[in-house]
Amino acid sequence: QLQLVESGGALVQPGGSLRLSCVASGDTLDYYAIVWFRQAPGKEREGVSCISASGNTKYADSVKGRFTISRDNAKRSVYLQMNSLKPEDTGVYYCAEGPCLNTVVSGSKVSIKFNSWGQGTQVTVSS
Repeated sequence: QLQLVESGGALVQPGGSLRLSCVASGDTLDYYAIVWFRQAPGKEREGVSCISASGNTKYADSVKGRFTISRDNAKRSVYLQMNSLKPEDTGVYYCAEGPCLNTVVSGSKVSIKFNSWGQGTQVTVSS
């Protein structure tokens, strides 16, 4: 069974950069689409970015142009490069397996099942 572990979260100043990693075990990533979510205190979980098995990528409007998602199947890893970070990017970031659809990162709450959730990694953007 696929298991995912997030890492790379840290305290960073506004305008800074950070790279998150999502490392898989139990299975290869070749046939999985991976979604990055985040959740800030008191707010609903939101889809940030996703990457399909074929490498197609999608981004929430709030992060488009600043974040880049990528995958390295040989390393069983998906990365989220975050640049020009803003305080509103603060939250716990999770990766999960599920379909990479526009609706997932559109800000709408959808009844889509996502699997193999990691434990999350804390990202704090503050001066």
